Amino acid sequence: MKLLFDQNISHRVLGFLPSSFLESSTVKKENLIDSSDSKIWSFAKANGFTIVTIDSDFNDLNALFGHPPKIIWLRTKNLKTYQAADILKLKEQEIKQFLSHTDFGILEITPI
Repeated sequence: MKLLFDQNISHRVLGFLPSSFLESSTVKKENLIDSSDSKIWSFAKANGFTIVTIDSDFNDLNALFGHPPKIIWLRTKNLKTYQAADILKLKEQEIKQFLSHTDFGILEITPI
């Protein structure tokens, strides 16, 4: 899976993810810290990333422009880095299914 973590999720999350998320990156790693949401959106679209965020802003862009890129919206308050990784690991199969369907542009994940 090729996920791009928004700046509201620590870049350290990559160290907590299994190998199935090996192609993932962060806005920090891609030199996009403090970039506008539209710039991050364009980068993700051009490079085949799915954006992972806890903000609603990318949902708004998805509503305006459709997809790609796809969005995984963690509908939680601030998370510790390992908690975000744990949620993604727990939802890995659901995420894979979401990414394989062309009809859906956003996956909302709420706390259990």
